[in-house]
Amino acid sequence: MLKKSNVTEVVPGAVERARSATGSAPGAAAEVKRWSANRKKEVVLRLLRGEPVDAISREVSVPIYRLEEWRERALAGIDAGMKEREYDPLEARLGEATRRIGELVMENELLRKERQDRYAPRQRGRLH
Repeated sequence: MLKKSNVTEVVPGAVERARSATGSAPGAAAEVKRWSANRKKEVVLRLLRGEPVDAISREVSVPIYRLEEWRERALAGIDAGMKEREYDPLEARLGEATRRIGELVMENELLRKERQDRYAPRQRGRLH
């Protein structure tokens, strides 16, 4: 959801600053091609603190829809992190079962190899 701010007064020079933040005015900062996870996190935290999305969009030269995508992904990550259990009994049982299966597979391979060595046909004329 977007928070709409009521702007009742225009500060002198605000329009020029807004234009320069978007990169449309000469001398504006170059647009960032790739955003690190940390930089995105800082922007999303500002959004979650209640700063207007349109102001942040102009300041960082990122479209509003992209900022909203970042916020939604961050909230989904928070939800997933909160649902995670520190100790999951099902996970522990699965780990134990996987370990036991590995042991049994190794044991079967050793027994198979031993059987092949014991009952393999011996070549004539060759001493063992």
